[in-house]
Amino acid sequence: MTSPPRHQRLIDDVAGCIIAAFEDYNASFADISRRARRRFQRQDRRGMQQDVVKRYGLYDRSIADTIARLEGLMQERLFSKGLWRDIRQRVSERLVGELDAELYKTYFNTLSRRLFQTRGVNKQIEFVALDIEPTDRITHPVARHCYTVSGNASRCFRRILDDCAIDTDFADPVADSERLASALLKAVEQGGHEPLSAIELLETVFYRDGRAYLVGRAFAGSFCLPCVVVLQQTSEGVRAEALLTTRQQLSILFGFTYSYFLADLPTVGDTVVFLRTLLPDKPLDELYTVLGRAKQGKTERYRAFFRHLSASGDERLVAADGQRGLVMQVFTLPSWPLVFKLIRDRFAPSKAFGRSQVLARYRLVFRHDRVGRLIDAQEFRDLRFPLSRFSPDMLAELERDCAKSVERDGNSLVIRHCYVERRIRPLDLYLAEATPEQAERAVIDYGQSVRDLARSGIFPGDLLPKNFGVTRSGRVIFYDFDELRLMSDCRFRRLPPAHDDLLELSDETWFNVADGDVFPEQFPRFMGLSARHLAIFEAHHADLFDTSWWQDLQAQLAEHTVLDVPPFSHSARLERVKPVS
Repeated sequence: MTSPPRHQRLIDDVAGCIIAAFEDYNASFADISRRARRRFQRQDRRGMQQDVVKRYGLYDRSIADTIARLEGLMQERLFSKGLWRDIRQRVSERLVGELDAELYKTYFNTLSRRLFQTRGVNKQIEFVALDIEPTDRITHPVARHCYTVSGNASRCFRRILDDCAIDTDFADPVADSERLASALLKAVEQGGHEPLSAIELLETVFYRDGRAYLVGRAFAGSFCLPCVVVLQQTSEGVRAEALLTTRQQLSILFGFTYSYFLADLPTVGDTVVFLRTLLPDKPLDELYTVLGRAKQGKTERYRAFFRHLSASGDERLVAADGQRGLVMQVFTLPSWPLVFKLIRDRFAPSKAFGRSQVLARYRLVFRHDRVGRLIDAQEFRDLRFPLSRFSPDMLAELERDCAKSVERDGNSLVIRHCYVERRIRPLDLYLAEATPEQAERAVIDYGQSVRDLARSGIFPGDLLPKNFGVTRSGRVIFYDFDELRLMSDCRFRRLPPAHDDLLELSDETWFNVADGDVFPEQFPRFMGLSARHLAIFEAHHADLFDTSWWQDLQAQLAEHTVLDVPPFSHSARLERVKPVS
């Protein structure tokens, strides 16, 4: 038998190298994810968060290692686009029937883009499919447990807890089963549905921030509703803490303001398909991202946006609603819920920091426990937009204020670097538009957002409502990271007494202020709330204006105390109830 030609052998070797490299990365990803069960058993919430960060960094290290191997394997042919075109074809052939083929393809694209410094998309050497959603091809059912209720929901939940793959004992499984049954039956009854008939749960347990989640759905006749059991490890054993049964609760849990789940999923695509049955309005990119597949999330976000852009006629990219930022220039396509944020070349004199500090703060957010109050921002490079799609004013502003980040290339504008986020309504605009009842809820949650961030070790820095936004579920979150800093870097001080009463009324400070000094007593003056909204805020969160509250919290954090911020409201917690028949 004659050996294959050298060119063909090289194609096979490189394709095999790339596929093996992704599988090595995937195995390391799974190894870290599997540690979550042990972290849960030991009540090691901090360790879980560290594992999320460590797992996040695997991808870039794997890409760098693979490029080094390809340099040795391909040598002088490393930058042959013709060869890469053939390698792409061979990889595609080898991935036929692979459930998670899209993850392999994204890995391939990352390699080619890093090597060729691609701006926009090179269809010759990348996998591109703007016309379809890859999950539409997946018909393989995800591994799950199915339970028939048979008129006894409590007994059904007891089987669920017995089957739960967390390898640790429940403190009181009988009581937990009764409480879970009562909560689910109540949700079914309130929805006016037929009697509960079955419960279906994913085999894989999801972990995050010290909790474990059994994720699935319940069937009441032809209707299905979410069914997520929240488990908490205590000194007495595991207890069922809450039951989530609404799309809104599930959307928040799988939202873009929390750290990524640790879940040892054998395959990802089938899980995403299942989750979309529970959250049909949740963007595909956010589901991939919250499962820890951030690169695939970026791919799906790019795919969805540019598919929409090409189908949106002559709609223009314009400045996003809200006050113009002093650090960021922000644009959006009005019909699509994303914003693109570019760092300005020059900041306003009031901003005593530079580009490197802004980049560092975004990196901090990537690594930090976001506790449902910090928006997830994806970093993109070398995005290519048609010049004709920008409004004249927006294009002029970008080229004037962000010249270091943008460049014309023929009929395109290349964005060298930007952050892409979900678009949410700025809180200041929301308060001006909302009904009094909606505004009151938002102001109260605004204060809770500040509390939650502080309990996670983050001080927003600038508490103006323009830096916060309201999500579709009505939650207030923080999205402007310019002034963000760790609580440990702040000095919370009381205002020193003024020697002259007139000084207290002056806009000028009569005392020395060092970098990192924070004066909570001054918050009401600088929050920019109307008198009515400030009164609401103070009625619920007056202690946020008390220096001692911040100092006490800072002391707890300094002792490495992990302060809990549950990803669900108090109403979702299980109540102590009588047995369910």
